[in-house]
Amino acid sequence: MKLSIVATLYQSSPYVHEFHTRAGEAARAFAGDDYEIVLVNDGSPDNSLEIALELTRSDPHVVVIDLSRNFGHHKAMMAGLAHAQGERIFLIDSDLEEEPEWLADFAAIMSSESADVVYGVQQSRKGGLIERWSGEVYYRLFNYLANIDHPRNIVTARLMTRRYVDALLQFREREMVISCLWVITGFKQCSLRVKKHSSSATTYSLSRKIGHVTNSITSFSEVPLRLIFYIGLVIFTVALIYATYLIFHKLVLATPLDGWTSVMVSIWLLGGMIISFVGIIGIYLAKIFAETKQRPSTIIREIHGRTSSTR
Repeated sequence: MKLSIVATLYQSSPYVHEFHTRAGEAARAFAGDDYEIVLVNDGSPDNSLEIALELTRSDPHVVVIDLSRNFGHHKAMMAGLAHAQGERIFLIDSDLEEEPEWLADFAAIMSSESADVVYGVQQSRKGGLIERWSGEVYYRLFNYLANIDHPRNIVTARLMTRRYVDALLQFREREMVISCLWVITGFKQCSLRVKKHSSSATTYSLSRKIGHVTNSITSFSEVPLRLIFYIGLVIFTVALIYATYLIFHKLVLATPLDGWTSVMVSIWLLGGMIISFVGIIGIYLAKIFAETKQRPSTIIREIHGRTSSTR
């Protein structure tokens, strides 16, 4: 098969029909009749699944991967990639904020640059000043801590070769951050500046964004653990110097020191730091716990529109 278009469904019912029409047109322009559209239902609470199943009955190119519950966007994308059969795989969101028509431009760059991946980068980040500023801070901090060159303001849409996707699927993390896996998989990757539309309200709340940042850093960097050691070393050194200062005052100058306020501040400061450090260690231990259980990343209830799920 020449092309697979992979998209996830979550509260996508207003967009499924138009996405199918536009994705089909883009696919036929690229691959003729040799393509498939893989839709992964990530436990969508609306009728996205019913609409997608109707499409499988009217269009033999449509395949629906119905997950048993909501596993999250990143895991659903990996499930779709695992069942895509094409030599070229076009991953894209189904909410039409990203245009299926980008496929032609991505394919042209992939051919001219002999690249394994062509991915979209937003011309300007969506949101207000605070969101754009926080996004810039996040990318700078993350790239420093994780020591990888994560592209800024990337979108989901990307065209990938078969060998790249096969390499990507070798990662078996349970707590995955797929954008980072895209980077560390390697191969030649090229970017294309695109204009992402705003057609729906984001499902990423502030708490989910904070959780994503925490998961990203702790999944790809051991720097927080190293910082705990270095901060502890600094505190020990300062405490040793201060203890020497107190002994000098007591034995040489015989000057009593008032220290109630400083003692209380020190106790609260060190107590808070110790609790936060234990929390950081706890996050890493939780990740180890999740990985050792070897639970499946996703569970598929049923595959619709394909007689065989093997390549």
